[in-house]
Amino acid sequence: MPRTTFGLIVTGIEPSIPYEIGGVPTLLAAITAPHPPTRESLHMPRRLSPRALLALAAGVLIALAAAVTGVLLTRGGNQPSKVALPLRPVKEIALPGDSSRFDYASLDASRGLLFIAHLGASQVIEVDVRAGRVVRTIDGLPGVHGVLVVPDRHEVYATATDANQVVAMDEATGTVLHHTPTGDYPDGLAYDPAHGTLWTTNESGGSETVVDAATAAVRGTVPLGGEAGNVAYDPTSRQMLADVQTRDQLAVIDPATLHIRRRVALPGCDHDHGLTLAPADRLAFVACDGNARLLTVDLTTWHVTGTDRVGEEPDVLAYDPAARHLYVASETGWVTTADNNSGHLNVTGRAHLADGAHVVAVDSTTHLSYYPVPHGSGGHPALLVYRPGP
Repeated sequence: MPRTTFGLIVTGIEPSIPYEIGGVPTLLAAITAPHPPTRESLHMPRRLSPRALLALAAGVLIALAAAVTGVLLTRGGNQPSKVALPLRPVKEIALPGDSSRFDYASLDASRGLLFIAHLGASQVIEVDVRAGRVVRTIDGLPGVHGVLVVPDRHEVYATATDANQVVAMDEATGTVLHHTPTGDYPDGLAYDPAHGTLWTTNESGGSETVVDAATAAVRGTVPLGGEAGNVAYDPTSRQMLADVQTRDQLAVIDPATLHIRRRVALPGCDHDHGLTLAPADRLAFVACDGNARLLTVDLTTWHVTGTDRVGEEPDVLAYDPAARHLYVASETGWVTTADNNSGHLNVTGRAHLADGAHVVAVDSTTHLSYYPVPHGSGGHPALLVYRPGP
């Protein structure tokens, strides 16, 4: 997911444009706006006295400090209470490349192959988790975020975010098969086996692009009415669920007509980004990265039935249906584990696992969980492997 900081927003303003002290409120409003302002839009004169400039600088610093404090207070600002993780380290697999950001990961458990999006290197890394070695790297995927392996098709899909494309690759050889255009900032992926379609969440584009997996043709686009979070396929109802993170909603979509059937409100959630399902139990788990909450949604009644604290800025979720165990990985490197007991979550662990451990994949046959991180024990990129246990 994209990250925005005050520093980035401030640097978007032309530094050569001085502002008079009376324009501070206007400037502060512009700082928090999604697009950098222009001199004309702010109605600012070209020259100021030194005294006015000093006063302006002081006013802006004070206001920025207040704004940052307000954001921290609104979004939590502190980690939740620590609960020892019920995980034991198994091994650490060295990964190639530099220590830039990793993003999603997807596992073909039948073949023991894990595909990791190395966003900073614009490549997908294929790891044989049984042999504990890297098989290959697949380059030429600019700004890759999402990655999804579909074993039944023997294909791997990745969102080349900087190119606004989804790319299909042969799982056995890594050969790129085709590129398909998407909306703006494609991020997560989901596959609908009933209709043979691949769904991409266009985060800033606020839509889902639906791609024919066999022909690579775009079948349609679903506008969500807000910024898109993650998407998941529910095999029981044969519907798609998509986070609408700027509306704090789940959109329930008919994949045959590409129409939104219902919008599910998510009270207590700020910016729903992460999403995974427990179809057999008719549950959805939603991670709210704005206020570090995990919501449980009943897929029969469409009501939120539980809310739990997780690490700050939760990102990727993974669910082990055999063990009925949920993993929530956060941008801060905190991981939360929880057991699904008859539709109710019981948090079993919540603590810092490793810096950069915001991605998790789980194998429901071995119950091993995997975390690609920029810095392993030797200071280089690594895949951390854990098993359940005290």
